[in-house]
Amino acid sequence: MVIKEIQVKNILTKSNLPIAGYSINPYIGCSHACKYCYAAFMKRFTKHDEPWGSFVDVKYWEPIKNPQKYAGKTMIIGSVTDGYLPQEAIYKRTRAFLQEMQGSNINLIITTKSDLVVRDLDLIKTYPNPLIAWSIDSLDENFKKEMDHAPSIQRRIEALKTCHKAGIRTSCFISPIFPGITDVEGIIDKIAPYCQYIWLENLNLRGGFKKDILDYIKNNYPKLEELYQEIYNKNNLTYWEKLSQEIEEYTKQKGYSYVIDKEPFLDKIYALPIIINYFYHTQIKQSAKKV
Repeated sequence: MVIKEIQVKNILTKSNLPIAGYSINPYIGCSHACKYCYAAFMKRFTKHDEPWGSFVDVKYWEPIKNPQKYAGKTMIIGSVTDGYLPQEAIYKRTRAFLQEMQGSNINLIITTKSDLVVRDLDLIKTYPNPLIAWSIDSLDENFKKEMDHAPSIQRRIEALKTCHKAGIRTSCFISPIFPGITDVEGIIDKIAPYCQYIWLENLNLRGGFKKDILDYIKNNYPKLEELYQEIYNKNNLTYWEKLSQEIEEYTKQKGYSYVIDKEPFLDKIYALPIIINYFYHTQIKQSAKKV
């Protein structure tokens, strides 16, 4: 892992994400090295020759001027990296941001694959109604190890439980859903008692990793090769349509709320958890043009 400390002028980046006005990424690059990483496009802005997943730049920034002027704004930590990479245990740049924004009354969202976030509960609790979201693509730890170097699924679930018990809003991205591999209902059964929101997102193969994933399926799940060819080379949506119907029926049986391809209406009362299906979204907005 290539690690560098760098100086940047500003840690706040205006975001095009529908859920946040600002993105905060205390690191450049990501040591989780997920094989399907949507953020790999960021490499072209980094001046790194190393493969995505093999380098991390640690950011130090100039003091944020008047944090209180951002009151009411939503800020998301971890849009193109994870704020709780293993390196955070040493450099504490995410914790530094949380300390700097104390009393600002921002709406705080943290997305992560790590249980290290539990370390900062003392700070996170001081923000008004914060939300922490983990991503899980399988309950199979062996498959997880093939896909990323992040903490285990069990550690993520335990962290989710800890934060939920601490009174923090919690969420889970069942993402990406690997056709024929990800047990969506099994994951929901594990996490539903500890989540307010569960987002479902299909595996979206684009960029350089499409061939890598298809080759992986061919070599490791040959019985699924035809299915993946139908979905990702012939654009056949039948699998996602059928899975959506199955999950909708499952959520009805469980008494959960189910919303397709849109955020829940603010004026409606939903049964928790709210399960939000993004199988059919066609526009993925990049949260930052620069790092």
